[in-house]
Amino acid sequence: MELLKILNILSFKTKKYRPVSGGDINQTYCLDTDQGKMFLKYNLKSYYPNLFKCEYKGLKVIEESQTFKIPTIIECNEENHLQFLILKWIEKGTPQKKTWEIFGSKLAKMHCIPQPLYGFTEDNYLGTLVQKNPQCISWKDLYSNFRILPLAEKLFNEKKFNSNDVIATEKFCDFINEIFPSENPSLLHGDLWSGNFIISNTQEIYFIDPAVYYGHRKMDIGMSKLFGGFPPLFYESYNEVYPLEKGWIFRLPYTQLYPLMFHAYEFGGFYIDEVRNILKKFY
Repeated sequence: MELLKILNILSFKTKKYRPVSGGDINQTYCLDTDQGKMFLKYNLKSYYPNLFKCEYKGLKVIEESQTFKIPTIIECNEENHLQFLILKWIEKGTPQKKTWEIFGSKLAKMHCIPQPLYGFTEDNYLGTLVQKNPQCISWKDLYSNFRILPLAEKLFNEKKFNSNDVIATEKFCDFINEIFPSENPSLLHGDLWSGNFIISNTQEIYFIDPAVYYGHRKMDIGMSKLFGGFPPLFYESYNEVYPLEKGWIFRLPYTQLYPLMFHAYEFGGFYIDEVRNILKKFY
């Protein structure tokens, strides 16, 4: 059993373990060890090379921003054909109103930290998608040439996009500078939906499963609203620290185009319709 191969090489003793939910692509477990409870996830190295090394790097960059906590990283390693990441287990709590207020202000403070360029120091992953992160001087360059247009090509090659869809996507990219206000790059979580943070039983906010890069800050805001959204207090608190431009809510779907195109590529169906609806004025 692959799990036992990993447990046998660890420096601590696992007394018992149980599978837990933790994403679509990895095997995930709660470990009860002689050093406390831990979270383990593993995958084959050949499926998504350096997946957890990328996650480790992203978590450390977030930690270095001194805004959000991350779970203590116990080990990030490889064993033969396997790769794995072990984090300290975080007991979840019920978010209080004040916690959402703190969450919004912390995200704004993280976004306020000036970054020199768009992109990142290395490529990483958004889900199963290899996220290309060359350093770019403009948001238009990164978002069009290394996010939107490559996904349009993938969708076309999979026959999920037709030629009109590709043309509409290219037209959208021509207007990126008009759609996104000119701002300095921000450190982004990169995949900030409700499944990728934990509010603990002590009301601490922990970031997990990041897809970090330096980009336009509205990408995190758009992602936060994509699958249900966060409470209004979160956005109000964010705006008090780092106000968004007037009418930002109406341009938010264009930030959601990237994750929706990825979901369309992975799952098709409903997500294709969502992408076309966002692009409708460009047909």
